[in-house]
Amino acid sequence: MEANPENPHLRSPPSPAAAGNLGPRRLLDRSQFIRIILQALHSLGYSKAAAALESESGVALDSPEFTSLLFHSLSGHWLDCINSIDSIPDLTSESKSSAAFLVWKQHFMELLASEDGLVPAKDVLRSCISPLEVERGAVHRLSRVMISPEGVVPGEERVRRRIGMLLDLLGLMPDWVRMPSGRLEHLVETAVMKQLDSCIYHNTPEEVTLFEDHACSLDRIPSKCVQTLYAHKNEVWFVQFSNAGEYLASSSKDCTAIIWEVKEDDTLSLKHTLEGHVKPVSFLAWSPDDKMLLTCGNAEVLKLWDATTGICKLTMNNQVNHVISSCAWFPDSKKIVCGSYEPDNRVHTCDIEGNEIDVWEGERMPKVSDLAVTPDGNSLISICSNREIWIRDFRKGTEKVIPEEYSITSLSLSRDGKFMIVNLNSEEIHLWSVYGTSNTPNRYRGHKQGKYVIRSCFGGSDCLFLASGSEDSKF
Repeated sequence: MEANPENPHLRSPPSPAAAGNLGPRRLLDRSQFIRIILQALHSLGYSKAAAALESESGVALDSPEFTSLLFHSLSGHWLDCINSIDSIPDLTSESKSSAAFLVWKQHFMELLASEDGLVPAKDVLRSCISPLEVERGAVHRLSRVMISPEGVVPGEERVRRRIGMLLDLLGLMPDWVRMPSGRLEHLVETAVMKQLDSCIYHNTPEEVTLFEDHACSLDRIPSKCVQTLYAHKNEVWFVQFSNAGEYLASSSKDCTAIIWEVKEDDTLSLKHTLEGHVKPVSFLAWSPDDKMLLTCGNAEVLKLWDATTGICKLTMNNQVNHVISSCAWFPDSKKIVCGSYEPDNRVHTCDIEGNEIDVWEGERMPKVSDLAVTPDGNSLISICSNREIWIRDFRKGTEKVIPEEYSITSLSLSRDGKFMIVNLNSEEIHLWSVYGTSNTPNRYRGHKQGKYVIRSCFGGSDCLFLASGSEDSKF
């Protein structure tokens, strides 16, 4: 019956193919869909519900091909097992040969274990196994088994070995013969992850719901000023939250650093003002355990502070007699690495008492402007004045150099240590994989950087965002 445009309810009946498919776009095969639900019901322990669904729908959990393979494999009906394999459509000749080899090999091994099985085993090897298109070395190894009993299947091992053969056979079969376990869960998780990955505002690790499509609104990204801090008397040059998020440290051109405490209502209050530098404080770094804070004076000294008391525990420049320009912690909070360029270029590690441990210096050593240590403590990343990123692998003793076209002004490392971003004086931000092999970074533009050093950073619960200040008063 043709469709009646005047009466939308009088339309042609769907074709048989369309009637068997589900979903708004008719992409889901009805039988496959029911089989997946049956598998999920069994895995959840609802066997009676699964049996009722099988009875009412007329669709079985297991395909006839799997049922046949299961019965003949465990019963030792070898020829019937081969016939079941040959009846499976879309199975390549190579897969059929490999499957047949598994079946005849099992039969061959079982025959060798019987008292009068040597002659029939030879016949199986000659007439059933040798003609197969399989790797000849495998056939030769079976021939040697007739001399050495290694690998034969004794009676008490038959069932276990046959089950193993069946599992190997299923590995060669199309998925529809015996669908992978947890198929429904896998499909749902894949759909959820696809939605999360496509959500440009996703910024929290909270649980997702299955009752609606996932979509975060713009308000998930901090965009409103909720508090202004007034304590520094000049430009603020560096800010960094502690690793646990309980404190915020800021450094300033006024030669001080401040530790702010995060309250339960997420507001900040001044905890300690760190005084002692005679030049602007250009850099600071929290120890991984958040108990200590390093501050770096602009072409001055490095100071180690007790974050709880605000007392300076150590001034490190006096011990090493170098002007320290940058520093970073090792993950154990017991060792730091420092970069310096006066009176010469060098990188050194030292303990929290200021005692030097390792030193890299010499004519090859360029001026280091920024440093980072990966969270596993295995790699040191250095930003050099000659437009290069150096990655030193401590375990292997190797170095990897990533060249940049423009001068690098700052470095930021993701929390997992897998990615880093560098700011360039070309007003670009480059995202690099620390352990990757690509020579091309992801590039980001939009911020303005002409007079000041802009330190962009990773943001979000899983470092899924890049955040950057800008000299045009935008963020």
